Amino acid sequence: MKKIQYARNVLVLLIFFTFQYAFIYAQTNMSKEPMVNAKITSTGELDITPSATSSKNDFDFLVGKWAMVNKRLKMRLNHCTEWIPFEATGDYNTILNGIGNIDIYKSAFNPVSNKPYEGITIRLFNPQTKLWSLYWADSNYGTMDPPVVGSFEGNVGKFYCKDVFNGKPILVMFKWVKTDKDNYLWSQAFSPDNGVTWETNSTSVAHRFK
Repeated sequence: MKKIQYARNVLVLLIFFTFQYAFIYAQTNMSKEPMVNAKITSTGELDITPSATSSKNDFDFLVGKWAMVNKRLKMRLNHCTEWIPFEATGDYNTILNGIGNIDIYKSAFNPVSNKPYEGITIRLFNPQTKLWSLYWADSNYGTMDPPVVGSFEGNVGKFYCKDVFNGKPILVMFKWVKTDKDNYLWSQAFSPDNGVTWETNSTSVAHRFK
């Protein structure tokens, strides 16, 4: 009888934690998404390798002018579900004889400052490692963020880095999806647990207009 009662107690606890787990994920936008061509090593290092098809031409599709519909999570890693929408434009060009890509990002409104906003991204392809490094800076802070590093696997590119948010270590992921030559999707996500779970906090739906 004691064994049966013990088994029942274990089952009740499993059910309880399953529901708690599901509730937390439903409330916080947290999701599981496997890291691609990247992993955390046993010593805690972020190890990133290129895809077999990684190329200096992977961002050539961006060249031109784009209109974007964006959403930004009001608070990050704080169980927030409120999104702030805003629009922006981007002007993209290749640089450095084709191994680089640069864009100027502009918006009349930014959710952080409530002021007109500009950002710049410099993307550099390393011919030796076959990896892209993406550097971002904006008019809110005037500093260059740590680069996210990675490559495209087919039409999906994932780029990662270590960073610190609110005094705690996180992983950052940029995700690019080339839907077709005139449309792409972009998102940013933070992971507080070394890539086990991710909270998407910024998204962009872009359409080429020139």
